[in-house]
Amino acid sequence: MLRLAQSLNGKTQSRNWGRLFSTSRFVSAQTLTEKIVQKYAVGIAPGKEVRSGDYVSIRPSHCMSHDNSWPVALKFKGLGASKVADNRQVVCTLDHDVQNKSDKNLEKYRNIENFAKEQGVDFYPAGRGIGHQILVEEGYAFPYNLTVASDSHSNTYGGVGCLGTPIVRTDAASIWATGMTWWQIPPVARVELKGQLQPGVTGKDVIVALCGVFNNDEVLNHAIEFVGEGVDKLSVDERLTIANMTTEWGALSGLFPVDQVLIDWYEDRLKNYIKKDNHPRISRASIDNVKNNVITADGDAKFAKYLTLDLSTLSPYVSGPNSVKVATPLSELSSQDIKINKAYLVSCTNSRLSDIVAAAKVIKGRKVKEGVEFYVAAASSIVQKDAEQIGAWNDLLEAGAKPLPAGCGPCIGLGTGLLKDGEVGISATNRNFKGRMGSRDALAYLASPEVVAASAVLGKIGFPEEMDGKTPQAAQGIKSTISDPSEVGETTDGGAAGVEATGSTATVSILPGFPESIQGELVLCDADNINTDAIYPGKYTYQDDVPREKMAEVCMENYDSDFGSKTKAGDIIVSGFNFGTGSSREQAATAILARDIKLVIAGSFGNIFSRNSINNALLTLEIPALIKLLRERFAEQKQSELTIRTGLFAQWDVKTATVTVRDGSTTGPVLLTSKVGELGESMQEIIVKGGLEGWVRSKIAN
Repeated sequence: MLRLAQSLNGKTQSRNWGRLFSTSRFVSAQTLTEKIVQKYAVGIAPGKEVRSGDYVSIRPSHCMSHDNSWPVALKFKGLGASKVADNRQVVCTLDHDVQNKSDKNLEKYRNIENFAKEQGVDFYPAGRGIGHQILVEEGYAFPYNLTVASDSHSNTYGGVGCLGTPIVRTDAASIWATGMTWWQIPPVARVELKGQLQPGVTGKDVIVALCGVFNNDEVLNHAIEFVGEGVDKLSVDERLTIANMTTEWGALSGLFPVDQVLIDWYEDRLKNYIKKDNHPRISRASIDNVKNNVITADGDAKFAKYLTLDLSTLSPYVSGPNSVKVATPLSELSSQDIKINKAYLVSCTNSRLSDIVAAAKVIKGRKVKEGVEFYVAAASSIVQKDAEQIGAWNDLLEAGAKPLPAGCGPCIGLGTGLLKDGEVGISATNRNFKGRMGSRDALAYLASPEVVAASAVLGKIGFPEEMDGKTPQAAQGIKSTISDPSEVGETTDGGAAGVEATGSTATVSILPGFPESIQGELVLCDADNINTDAIYPGKYTYQDDVPREKMAEVCMENYDSDFGSKTKAGDIIVSGFNFGTGSSREQAATAILARDIKLVIAGSFGNIFSRNSINNALLTLEIPALIKLLRERFAEQKQSELTIRTGLFAQWDVKTATVTVRDGSTTGPVLLTSKVGELGESMQEIIVKGGLEGWVRSKIAN
């Protein structure tokens, strides 16, 4: 989250936009994340080293966009830009709505392809595969690179030692136009994996267990660095799966080390896929360069958190229903005889060759249970071709699986095979938010490819061993630890757009056009982890012409269908922790703005939602004390209402960086006063200009 006022040597400094991108402090040791950012940071003073908390201007090695490339292109043109700053930096892939053959969608796809040709940008058409898989296969995501994408699962690239992190559409347009965007280096969590996975336990079980064991936002908005002996025993495909779902864990990146396992994987790719040593990204020279220039975290580098997980204590785990925060041993769910209607082996999480082979091994010679639909889609055309050559793809089809084109599809609620009212699905995807894969009245579980395939045959959530009448071993307790070093400074409750309150009594200068105060009635949406699908339904995400009135109408409907009738212009939304978690859709912010709501207060925010909010001029404040007050005051009402008009009013005095909450009216008795961070002039200017897009446009015009 953007912190506009920071404490440097005990003094508060409000940074202007130019300094925002270049300020850093000298430190004696760096994490691997900080070292990679150092390589791609622009404007860093000689002798200075970046670290967590610093704002930097970054020039990423590559920037990928998918079906949202055309909206990004329109933003790019709207900025007054006509030529991509570095056409070797930009990659366009078509992967999300590839089953949609409507004239409207095909026209959008043609527009993207034509734009890519005009700009000389690398382009991968529908059917080639999921963008994240392509970036790994083609080497855009490469060890020690900083590669971004306008999609929340850019974390995937950490599986190959590449610092991957998501951006939003406006950021992508800025990169197209200038080659750069901004990033605040997040706190870094060190996750040590001990031991070795037992037979039948997979990388998917690792990340499902991590999401379930550490499910109280321990790594929210952190960068994660995986270390330990357990890493050596994980395949690259398993690392990619784990890194991919660090997004669901709440992290901004999930970085694995570059080791011999990864080097051997690249050697295999060079031997079997790159037939000539002239690939622009994967070549003998590039692999040797990585081998000869190993980068690791310094031994005395400081981490914000230290977590451990003993892999030997894991068993197969299942996530859900309808939440990645709930992880249950498969042995418990299997005994409950949970019947399923649909099973899915699709998405950027678990549709690589090893996943397809694992599922095919389970299902070969068997048949999908009558009444169950089992959908399969390879992560890329290369993966599907390899699976066909070794017979694994045919084994799935012979068992009754229904093939889909290489792409996203049902994972994001698009195309064939979506969950209907009352149905239960089990999927090898990354998200099981309510309503994401179809009906919000369906139940969705997440599991490994092996468990998904076995469940398709059994007709219920179960083990592969059950198909042979065996009783699987019950799960043992997971061994894990977490520590929060005392070196990590404490902050106060308040924050403006993620601003840390500094305790300064100085007044904030107010730019012309920016209000000195913002006030309104508080409307409580009392839930943690309200995701972007709940805020703006996925079925509208890739409809690029949804009018503002419609956006306002459907805002929060997957959270509460009564939200629209209970809110009005000028209200202030108040919610719990990790508000706006999930996908990168910027409409989660713009839909709230469409209801003429200018301010959201929460205990904390998903980082990608914060980026979208800042870039689209939606103001946010973090005030955990207010959430506590409201939850105590409206505990009984919460039992019957999801959206509660509180009758309490908040006033944010921007000049003094103070929020006052009163009972009954803006002049009623004071219930809470909270100091929040200062909203500096640089951020005010972005808001006054209507967001980052308007700000950049004004700078280009000048």
